[in-house]
Amino acid sequence: MATEARTVPRGAATPSRRTPGRRDGPEDVDENAGSGERVADMIERLGRLARFRGHADRLNAAQWDALRFLARANRYSRSPGAIGTFLATTKGTASQTVNALCRKKLIDRTIDPRDRRRVRLEILPRGREVLAGGPAHDLAAAASEMAPSDRSVLVAALNGLLGTLQRRNDRQSFGLCATCRFFRRGDALDSPGGPHRCGLTLEPLNDAETGQICAEHSAAEKIGHG
Repeated sequence: MATEARTVPRGAATPSRRTPGRRDGPEDVDENAGSGERVADMIERLGRLARFRGHADRLNAAQWDALRFLARANRYSRSPGAIGTFLATTKGTASQTVNALCRKKLIDRTIDPRDRRRVRLEILPRGREVLAGGPAHDLAAAASEMAPSDRSVLVAALNGLLGTLQRRNDRQSFGLCATCRFFRRGDALDSPGGPHRCGLTLEPLNDAETGQICAEHSAAEKIGHG
């Protein structure tokens, strides 16, 4: 028996076709998907989800951010002052955050042997254990499900957005050592602690340090190819 074809009147909405078993995401793409307001909304929602997990572990947002910063920062940047700059907060608030992390036995505070006026902060093994199950872990796990090409595009876009906001608000970049204009690759091959060198402090840098973030970071200028 032939099935009668159903004619859709001109101008009427065409019923959507869904693949069996497919679930639409909480935020389907719409005509405003590319607006600046939508981008800001999605980033804020991701942040709220992460902070909710953070409070569940009895660390507030500032404490999580400070702990993650210390886990990624180089030796020049593990200080209360650098934390305050990174979090864009006051010295008093940064000091309270550091004190709270010390009381929780997540970080240790010592006097810098090279400059006794400075305080050096180091993340403790317990702090790294807490980080391993922290809110950033959930975000990383979700991001790992994305296609590698999509992740690369997203990282590049977010990095550009971050740079724009930092320049607009006159904030330090806190970028990776290897992307700094002071980085001298292979300039300390024969020096203990090398093989690289910081052109600002003139101290040797090892390979691991080139992937850490620095409070003194200054982005290298990009040279165009005509």
